[in-house]
Amino acid sequence: MEKPKPLKRHKSIVPLSKDHHQALLLCWKIRIGFKKNIAPQRIKSYSNWFWINHIQPHFNIEEKYVFPVLGNKHDLIKKAVEEHRSLKKLFESETDINKNLSLIEEELENHVRFEERILFGEIQKVATDEELKNIEIHHQNNFCDDWEDEFWK
Repeated sequence: MEKPKPLKRHKSIVPLSKDHHQALLLCWKIRIGFKKNIAPQRIKSYSNWFWINHIQPHFNIEEKYVFPVLGNKHDLIKKAVEEHRSLKKLFESETDINKNLSLIEEELENHVRFEERILFGEIQKVATDEELKNIEIHHQNNFCDDWEDEFWK
């Protein structure tokens, strides 16, 4: 069975896809941390930093500038917003660290795949030039992973 060709992203959405790539790397780093028996608090510290500096701002941009393209009542948007809420709870919880890190790794990866494979394609189909420009104006990819404790190496 032939794989479907990936949808070419509009240049205005590319920075969001690059953010998604970094989020997938976070999932990989969590998995590596578990495999290497890294102290969960070290992984949690990094995931907290990543949440505050990258994922939370990314979610805010999506909810303010990207999701309105389809409208808050659209089923795909409802699903994305619910996933944002669920991930927020996991990232901000300070209990059951092992369990929550494992859930973050799983749910964040599924969320990114959903947005990349389904949601962004639908948004790109209907977005006006003005909406795409608005997304571009409000988000430029400026990821900088300057965390010193590289437990995944």
